[in-house]
Amino acid sequence: MEFFRFGGKPKSFARGERIFGENQKPIPFLLLRQRMYLLLDGEVGIQLHNKPIGTVRQGEVFGEMASINQGPRSATAVARTACRVIALDDQQLQAALGKKPEFALMLMGVMIARLRENMSRAGGASAGMVKSTQAAPLPKSLVADLSRVLGSESRSSYESGQNIVREGQTGVLMYVVLYGRVAISVGGKVVERLGPGGVFGEIALIDHAPRLASVVAETACTLLAIDRHGFLNLVKKSRRFAAGLLAAVSERARYMTAR
Repeated sequence: MEFFRFGGKPKSFARGERIFGENQKPIPFLLLRQRMYLLLDGEVGIQLHNKPIGTVRQGEVFGEMASINQGPRSATAVARTACRVIALDDQQLQAALGKKPEFALMLMGVMIARLRENMSRAGGASAGMVKSTQAAPLPKSLVADLSRVLGSESRSSYESGQNIVREGQTGVLMYVVLYGRVAISVGGKVVERLGPGGVFGEIALIDHAPRLASVVAETACTLLAIDRHGFLNLVKKSRRFAAGLLAAVSERARYMTAR
């Protein structure tokens, strides 16, 4: 509530009313932006291709991935009962993070829990599409600032083919790619490749669960390693880092969910 109150007054939806639709896109010139929602009262059903895939209950957040990246909706949300919500668009999100950047942890936790649930339901990664680079790398200026603040002792170098993290391990570090390229695999299948500005390993730091994926250096690379203490301090004190990491987590969750 403290975070979402930046979004304005609650809005009501009648039973059966659609809140947003699958593949719905923002229309900037009409000031129609994607919004995320906090459900205050009632129940909302989430549908994919007109089939129910989930339920949102009082106190839960939904619609966050499209709002953070202002991309198309991946599903449809319909009020199962009369309900009330508070909406927050991407501009209001940035304003809210300026006052409470640590709330990015809450939103990342929501997306990661949903990602783990979807992957469990699907039985792991599917074969086929592989992302060549991360669509939401951290800005170069932010990476330079992080490298300067954390110092040379936070840098780690790896040779081509060297393992960096393994699926199922307990995660104690997250990484930012400074130079080179790494490959991320789930169940032995490559699902994503990251270049400079790409981040990985953050999921295990947020929810304390085992690593979702393995990461191998595809080329000689240099990484910036951040432990949980440093990670939490950065999120709580830097809106730029919180917003950048939030976008990266959102993009990864969207991509893996789409697969």
